[in-house]
Amino acid sequence: MIIKPRGTTDILPKDTPVWQKTEQTAREVAALYGYGEIRFPTFEQTELFARGVGDTTDVVQKEMYTFLDKDGRSMTLRPEGTACVVRSVIENGLAGEAMPLKLYYFTSCFRYEKPAAGRYREFYQFGTELFGAETPASDAQVISLADTLLKRLGIRAELKINSIGCKNCRPKYREALISYFRQYEDRLCDTCRGRLNSNPMRILDCKSPICQDIAKNAPKVTEYLCEECASHMDKLKALLDNTGISYETDPGIVRGLDYYTKTVFEFIAPIDRDAKTNELKTLTICAGGRYDGLVEEIGGPRLPGIGFAAGLDRLVAAQRIAGNNTEKTNAVRVYIAPLGEVASFFAQKAVYQLREKGIYAECDIVGRSLKSQMKYADKTGAEYTVILGDNEIETGKAVLRNMKTSEQTEIKLDEIDTIISKEGQ
Repeated sequence: MIIKPRGTTDILPKDTPVWQKTEQTAREVAALYGYGEIRFPTFEQTELFARGVGDTTDVVQKEMYTFLDKDGRSMTLRPEGTACVVRSVIENGLAGEAMPLKLYYFTSCFRYEKPAAGRYREFYQFGTELFGAETPASDAQVISLADTLLKRLGIRAELKINSIGCKNCRPKYREALISYFRQYEDRLCDTCRGRLNSNPMRILDCKSPICQDIAKNAPKVTEYLCEECASHMDKLKALLDNTGISYETDPGIVRGLDYYTKTVFEFIAPIDRDAKTNELKTLTICAGGRYDGLVEEIGGPRLPGIGFAAGLDRLVAAQRIAGNNTEKTNAVRVYIAPLGEVASFFAQKAVYQLREKGIYAECDIVGRSLKSQMKYADKTGAEYTVILGDNEIETGKAVLRNMKTSEQTEIKLDEIDTIISKEGQ
């Protein structure tokens, strides 16, 4: 038997309603904030992610699915969406449009990570990107969009924010980190020893337990912010306070991608329970920040940006933990049970006509007995059933049975849609 690759998942019909609801809610919230949808390729030139995401990040060094195409060009399955959006904005001339430019997307991403609860090698994201504004107000609006989405989905999440500085104040912080981690160089993992001089901030994001323990006492970036960055963060906090969005300042948030500057943030929520202790497991379900230099880095004009990505897999899991009723499939409105070949022929036409009028109807196409048909109708959650035999076809009348109340009503066969529609009101 061939099974799915490790780190991937099948989303079955019983699960898709909550995915559809989540996606629809995200679309509605994005539209409410004035965002338009953008779509982009599943794979891009590898250089896009090496330059955009950063060649010293775990994503680029360890996690990308990279291959050579038949012309020998290096291609990579997208590990994230922001760099793809920026490339598209530059290539299609969107940087010349009226600002701010607001875009959203749904995408699957690919990273070769160790699978765990809420972490897959193929995962799905809803993302937003806002270009052309570098004010604290734009930060607050992007965060409020994410906050609105989570609240509409019934997810209680904690917002954590931080500033990781800019090109003016980051160098001093970099020196402080190198000095600190130099003391523990022999204990750092091989990857972090290589990062010590090239990009010490990445050590703060290392997944090694030893590196994480060492990083707990590392200098905090907030202690090295320049006046502009500190002022930006103070104004963002004031805006969040003004709108009533609760948050916590967390100097430990640095995010795992090199393009971030100034504001970074994460929404954290329960997505699973420990099988042994039944305690809730929390993970980041939505995260993002500013990337004011990314467009230039990829070859475009100076164009500030900020955005976030929310893991759809994690949003779905968080809704289930929150107790939301997320697994209802669309129940059959009416099931027509034919008796015999003539009745079956008639039932097929009736079901087609009901579907044309927007009513979800089913009838037997397997050749079941009446008893088996009624059992099947019950399994589908059918609201009503109609038993159709020679007599019903001859008289043009049948009995409509309400499966919940057992109430039976005689109806004309050509009025099934009218009766069903009235019952649904």
